[in-house]
Amino acid sequence: MPEPGRARRPSRAGTAPPTRPSSPRRSVAAPTTALDAAPPTAPTMGEEEEFFVIDPVTRLASARAPEILAAAQRSDDPTPRTEAHLCGEITRYQLEAASPVCRTAGELRDHLTAARTALCEAAAARGLAVAAAGTAVLGDVGGAPLTAGARYRNIAHTFGALRDAHTVCGCHVHVGVADPRAAIEVGNHLRPWLPSLLALTANSPFRRGRDTGHASWRAVTWARLPSAGPPPWLGSLADQEQAVQELMLSGAILDRRMVYWDVRTSAHLPTVEIRVGDVAATVEEALLSALVVRGLVATALLAVGAGEPAPAPSDGVLRLAMWRAARDGLEGLTLDPIARELVPARRQVERMLHAASPGLRMCGDEETAHTLLARLLGLGSGAHRQRTAYARRGRVADVVDLLIRQTRYGLEAAAESR
Repeated sequence: MPEPGRARRPSRAGTAPPTRPSSPRRSVAAPTTALDAAPPTAPTMGEEEEFFVIDPVTRLASARAPEILAAAQRSDDPTPRTEAHLCGEITRYQLEAASPVCRTAGELRDHLTAARTALCEAAAARGLAVAAAGTAVLGDVGGAPLTAGARYRNIAHTFGALRDAHTVCGCHVHVGVADPRAAIEVGNHLRPWLPSLLALTANSPFRRGRDTGHASWRAVTWARLPSAGPPPWLGSLADQEQAVQELMLSGAILDRRMVYWDVRTSAHLPTVEIRVGDVAATVEEALLSALVVRGLVATALLAVGAGEPAPAPSDGVLRLAMWRAARDGLEGLTLDPIARELVPARRQVERMLHAASPGLRMCGDEETAHTLLARLLGLGSGAHRQRTAYARRGRVADVVDLLIRQTRYGLEAAAESR
């Protein structure tokens, strides 16, 4: 697998609710042969997305997620059905949608769209909205009310104010890798690309009504947890078990599900799970993230099969690269953890796609991924679009309104807001 660097005071929110689009829109273009085709050798994939519940009048985060879930799951409710698994997160401000196992880009896109539509319509029927952003733009979500469950209560009791690090929304991509030894080696191959994936997905510059100065404040917040961040380089299953046992012994985790590494083997599924990204503002960006990750995993599997060793940037350099990606996002600079030099993040993301090309081609996703990336680069990242919305009138409410529209209607809504 090619290595990085070697391949080629805001004003208060207004009170008027956001306007609905004057005409119906689709999140993503109609199905194409490229989207709906994948060879049988392509690894399967799935995606989990987390969202904030928003009061569309005050634009504050709302702790009414259980109401939306109850409505979306009722068989007699008129809102659309979805095959995605809909559930709560640790706090009542958050919702989660997990797609079924998918093989093609078109299949995943349709599931992502259906899940967002179901949640958005269930929320709208109750005077609420759903927003895909890594952090709550308005409202103090510290000490948030917990979703019912003994595990969540235990986490809150054990980690104190660190529980607030969970009140963020991310995106987790699963790619099918049945062999656990191969999955560990794949994780090693993906480590150098974690900063690039974070830069690509950065979508959380605002928190509590102010610009944090970081494109992904979610990543900064999440990194406070002792088991979060890039994983160590792991040479074997025994190395992984030792690292997990050390987390257990120290009390940094209560169970294996709390191994929050940015790339990890799933505790209950035959997959590699990549957890580095902010929740995508749109379906298109969520799809792009999943396809790039699958391409990287598929390429890494080829490298593992050929006996190619994974590059091994130091933990310290990788941590610095992650912070720089969180600060600058897609529009700034990122630290190449192999070359140890600052480079434009866009160039590094393009290098990442080049590195993933063998896997993208193998999965039939190369054209789709490049088309989606070109569209994203033309509009700017989720973080950039949030800042642009704020810059027009200096109103944080405009940022929230944009997020609500994008969540439901995709990059088309972002383009209309330019």
